[in-house]
Amino acid sequence: MKFQLTRAFIISLIFLIAFSFVAFLIRADKIVDFDHTIISVVQSLESPFLTTIMEFFTVVGSTQVVVVLCILIIFFLYKVLHHRKELILFIAVVAGSPLLNLLLKEFFQRARPDLHRLIEIGGYSFPSGHAMNAFTVYGILTFLLWRHIFNRSGRCLLLLFSSFIVFMIGVSRIYLGVHYPSDIIGGYFASGFWLATSIWFFQWYVERQSHLASRRLKRS
Repeated sequence: MKFQLTRAFIISLIFLIAFSFVAFLIRADKIVDFDHTIISVVQSLESPFLTTIMEFFTVVGSTQVVVVLCILIIFFLYKVLHHRKELILFIAVVAGSPLLNLLLKEFFQRARPDLHRLIEIGGYSFPSGHAMNAFTVYGILTFLLWRHIFNRSGRCLLLLFSSFIVFMIGVSRIYLGVHYPSDIIGGYFASGFWLATSIWFFQWYVERQSHLASRRLKRS
């Protein structure tokens, strides 16, 4: 458990440093060429069929769909797996992510790209809310289901599926012209920090409760 706590803390620290680095590059206008290059490459693939696919993935990452998905996951955790502590972790993580996103957007106030938009949307750009929501929801879902999958192929499929959904939601926002690539990357890093920190706190709490229960048992 101590190893898991240390690992979660180190991962959260890495994500925080990575997000801070991206934010610094944005503030210093050092990432403009990177953003425009990636946007040009992604949007050069535009076609009616691909646009339909990207619109589908951006809907999958929307608040409405995420809320419905979270309700289903909460029901599964509570009724099927009977995970009370994990349920609290899940709710805290998915509720905290949009709040963190709102605070970060208000702090940085980065305007959205105005190059070639396929859909219209308001609000600030950095970090991407879709990217943060996707990383948070599918990241915590992977963490909670991992221990219930005992074979390597099943775990690999779970990881690949979650990674694919998170990646495609991010790419869809670039393709549709509503986010810079650095918005997506920053969203992943910010969400990764929040997720790893929440897991660290959860594991610390579980270990503390176990330690206290052990001490009470020895006294009795």
